[in-house]
Amino acid sequence: MIFPKMLNEKSRIGVTAPSSGLRNSIDVCRFQNAKMELEKRGYRVIETKNVWTEEKGVSSRKEERAHQVEELLKNPEVSLILTLRGGDFLVEMLSCLDFEILRQNPKWIQGYSDSTGLLFIATTMLDIATIYGPNFLGFGMHPWYQDLENNVEIWKGNLLPQHSYKMYEKESLERVTGLEGYHLDTKVEWKSLFQNSCEIEGRLIGGCFDILVELVGTRFDSVKEFIERYKEDGIIWYLDNCDLTSEGVIRGLWHLKEAGWFQHTKGILFGRSKTNDSVYEISFEEALRRSLEELEVPVLWDLDFGHLPPSMTLINGAMAKVTYQNKKGTIEMKLVERP
Repeated sequence: MIFPKMLNEKSRIGVTAPSSGLRNSIDVCRFQNAKMELEKRGYRVIETKNVWTEEKGVSSRKEERAHQVEELLKNPEVSLILTLRGGDFLVEMLSCLDFEILRQNPKWIQGYSDSTGLLFIATTMLDIATIYGPNFLGFGMHPWYQDLENNVEIWKGNLLPQHSYKMYEKESLERVTGLEGYHLDTKVEWKSLFQNSCEIEGRLIGGCFDILVELVGTRFDSVKEFIERYKEDGIIWYLDNCDLTSEGVIRGLWHLKEAGWFQHTKGILFGRSKTNDSVYEISFEEALRRSLEELEVPVLWDLDFGHLPPSMTLINGAMAKVTYQNKKGTIEMKLVERP
């Protein structure tokens, strides 16, 4: 596993839009504040041209989106690439991306949701660790919440234990200024499918569940080779459900099981699901139990990552220890290179 060089307070951060770009004046305000907040902390921020463009869900043509990622990869001054935001169509860009440039220029890439397409492939195909954490616009709130401060500490190599939060945002409020923080309206309670308490250790990998299901069986699917390389460590999967109904979760988990993705799995973590809809009144817990009981591994859900903030920072490729008891938990990570 390749862990890029950690950042210092003078590192340069590159921002690009491999999915969607800035859509309106509120986005622009949030972007400008994110840039100001990071530069106040000593970082230098540069952005690619497609950050400022948006039409029908994409910032630019797929070829241009790939090219601008490549330019940041080749820029020796850039230590971290942050995706501007999520969206729906990053996968188009993958067909145009020169992965040899990524292989020869390993550096931290961070984002979440639609950014999974790029992060997950970099780690599973090329053994380059990536970060599932806030997109650039997430840093536009004022003041910052603790999860953002923790994220920046992790950039520096301070892999502090991340403890479950007290409250999370179930219902978001309309943004008026662009600087709004989280609307913390619901108590955090981690849930376990089978055990009242557990401790899980293994190599961490995952991302947005909706996107992972799309990648199964494509030429970008190197998961079976990845988990075979790290079978001695075992695998901890983390899955962030955005839009899939309970029926979609059942089908998606079936797809991953049949593709062999859950070999050597030590445990499965689900973040807080953005939707818990079901045509047949199947609860999220029922969907998980129906799909995962046969694996006989710990399954935790409603954890602090994904589309309902605040969210922990998770490093694809890191060794992790997850502890759970009494509806609370902690995730600890170490950067271990073997094999």
